[in-house]
Amino acid sequence: QVQFVESGGGLVQPGGSLRLSCAASGSRFRFAAMGWYRQAPGKERELVATVTSGGTTNYADSVTGRFTISNISRDNAKNTVYLQMNSLKPEDTAVYYCNVKAFRDFWGQGTQVTVSS
Repeated sequence: QVQFVESGGGLVQPGGSLRLSCAASGSRFRFAAMGWYRQAPGKERELVATVTSGGTTNYADSVTGRFTISNISRDNAKNTVYLQMNSLKPEDTAVYYCNVKAFRDFWGQGTQVTVSS
């Protein structure tokens, strides 16, 4: 089983920034990819951004341009992934879930991000 420590969520005003971090541990399997998904009330869970162990990144169209300037990063030695979120909008409000891909997907417990004035 994989254990997660997620941090960095909270309340921020529109236009503000937050940095999420997620440390994953407990698996003897290598994490091919790590990243973040989000789920807003009444909506399905959706991709935000992922990064492979080789550094290849993938961003959702909804965040491209705001999060994409070197904004997801990964420390392979620590099995930790970071997401710097800039220019946040109210529609970014959601529970953000850390995801790691090994032989299957593993999910963190989620951290709430609220963008509101």
